[in-house]
Amino acid sequence: MNTKLKTHVLAAAVSVIAMPAFAAEEVKIGLPSWTGAQAIGHLLGEIVTSRIGGTVEYVPGNNATIFQAMDQGKGDIDVHPDVWLPNQQSFTKKYVDGTGSVTLSSNPYEGNQGFCVSKDFGMANNITDIADLGRPDVAALMDSDGNGKGEMWIGAPGWASANVNEVKTRDYGLLDFIEPIRAEESVKTARIKDSIAKGEGYAFYCYKPHAVWFMFDVEMLSEPTFDEAKYTMVQPSDDADWYEKSSVATKDALKNVQIAWSNSLEGRSPAITEFFNNFAVTADDVSGLAFEISANGMDPADAAKAWIEANSDRVDAMLGL
Repeated sequence: MNTKLKTHVLAAAVSVIAMPAFAAEEVKIGLPSWTGAQAIGHLLGEIVTSRIGGTVEYVPGNNATIFQAMDQGKGDIDVHPDVWLPNQQSFTKKYVDGTGSVTLSSNPYEGNQGFCVSKDFGMANNITDIADLGRPDVAALMDSDGNGKGEMWIGAPGWASANVNEVKTRDYGLLDFIEPIRAEESVKTARIKDSIAKGEGYAFYCYKPHAVWFMFDVEMLSEPTFDEAKYTMVQPSDDADWYEKSSVATKDALKNVQIAWSNSLEGRSPAITEFFNNFAVTADDVSGLAFEISANGMDPADAAKAWIEANSDRVDAMLGL
């Protein structure tokens, strides 16, 4: 009995000693506007708080703001939860390869992006390829404001992918028929729902993983097969004349999507940094989380808690347990 009592006392003492170290672990997670980033950001945060015992603050921001803060290393924003490459390569070249102030995780999941229409709209009008959006009859069916051009959502303000899609709209020869629209993703989702309900035409930038594949019956249009020789993209962060100097007439290559964090975080929160090095999710994980948030109205924090409960063994592995 004495041996057992001593063991329990020692364990309690070690636990008490360890508590201040865990309490000192803190991180500020940048939250871009798209649902996948919100989902992963809260998943990271929930694991930090519930399993590491650290504190978390969520900071809304676009790609440029988050990367600049990570580069400064002052703790204003420590993490970007959803870096799409090569979409955001201008930032990683500057801060990962250049200044060396930011680290990319080595456990990416695969992303695919393109342009979508509802299956009903596509089937009714024989729309299967991006070039079909340039047909006058199709463009007329997508013209909801009567300005003579069909609307196509190309992404939210601040998205690198929206810049790519703006160049694509031009280089696919669609500008005489299609008006590229930038708006928050919630606007796009509402417009998809409304267009399907009313039997109207609508096209939009789409990507996997994403909740849209669970929410609506949509299909991705074909594009010319990815050809590096036909894909020259200059981002606004690199050159003010980015639009004129860019030329994109091919589908994007499949993406690597991963998290990134400020190198300064390791000195301030080593346990969190070690977890980030081991963090890994799949495209299906992200689609499922995004669906719960977007379609079922679940709070991102609650969706993260449910995922962690259902995947406890995987979380343990990320924490080296």
